[in-house]
Amino acid sequence: MLQIFQPFRIKDITLKNRLGMSPMCQFSAQDGLANDWHLVHYGTRGVGGIALIIFEATGVSPVGRISPEDLGLWKDEQIEPLKKIVDFIHQQDSKAGIQIAHAGRKGSRSSPFKGEKQLTNEEGGWQTIAPSDIPFRPEEIPPHELTKSEIKKVVNQFKDAALRAFQAGFDVLEIHAAHGYLIHEFLSPISNFRKDEYGGSFKGRIRLLQEIVSAVQTVWPERLPLFVRLSATDWTDQGWCLEDTVELAKILYLEGVDLIDCSSGGILPNVHIPLAPCYQVPFSEQIRKTGILTAAVGLITKPEEIQDILRTEKADIVLLGRELLRNPYFALHCARHVKENSKWPQQYLRAKLE
Repeated sequence: MLQIFQPFRIKDITLKNRLGMSPMCQFSAQDGLANDWHLVHYGTRGVGGIALIIFEATGVSPVGRISPEDLGLWKDEQIEPLKKIVDFIHQQDSKAGIQIAHAGRKGSRSSPFKGEKQLTNEEGGWQTIAPSDIPFRPEEIPPHELTKSEIKKVVNQFKDAALRAFQAGFDVLEIHAAHGYLIHEFLSPISNFRKDEYGGSFKGRIRLLQEIVSAVQTVWPERLPLFVRLSATDWTDQGWCLEDTVELAKILYLEGVDLIDCSSGGILPNVHIPLAPCYQVPFSEQIRKTGILTAAVGLITKPEEIQDILRTEKADIVLLGRELLRNPYFALHCARHVKENSKWPQQYLRAKLE
């Protein structure tokens, strides 16, 4: 029976508890460079006792960003600003992960603060890319359909970003293959209409992810954990489904992936998703039965919910999103709730509640 404050060893790292921070875009970078906002944002969650802090979707190329304000790892100059934050997180006895991503057809958008609309080249946007020339919304500019040589270039971009993540000192690497972004666009029959070896059958549609995993493993040390975030379902009968995800998880497990971060949706706009507390936990539970480790995520906000997920072994760790935006010190309060004697920063000891 797993417990919230039970340490979790995975490969050569040990998490001090089973609480992690889910990657959440901040839309606050310039030219992909991390800055003081990111230091305070991620550093505060380390101070607050979260064991694993996963940085937001970080573009493997300039056209791999969702918005011009995304973090990036497409050039060496982006390593040092990230390393500064990672070093601070390590000082708090926490571990740092990073999610490397390509936005595909959902790129070239203004941030949510600026309307979240597709940007033209004149507005600072770029030509998006995808497995097929089908836009996310019918009224949008169609993406460029990738050639096979261009696909190889994308694979190498993920590889190069993974190496830079290691050079920045990250403990965990996560490949973003969810939420309707490029890799998910290849996985889903809704967005992949290719007739070559990267489309058609299940085997063809998962090929890009397999190639990225294989390429990343040549530079990401085997001793450090490799995660993949998947959308377990597209929430539509014609799309990617849980059975597909379970089958893919079996394959990724054999290919050396350590953990599936279990999310859902994102391939289509205006799809009905039955939002409710812990609504994605059943995905984590099913995928975990394949033997691979899983992370549960999605509207998990209460210590008792986390206790139930772990005690019933529906996931190995729980990743919190919006709740950590509301309360960076959730882990410290959670420890008091479950009567664990958590370690507080010495600067804050005067505020510790017994």
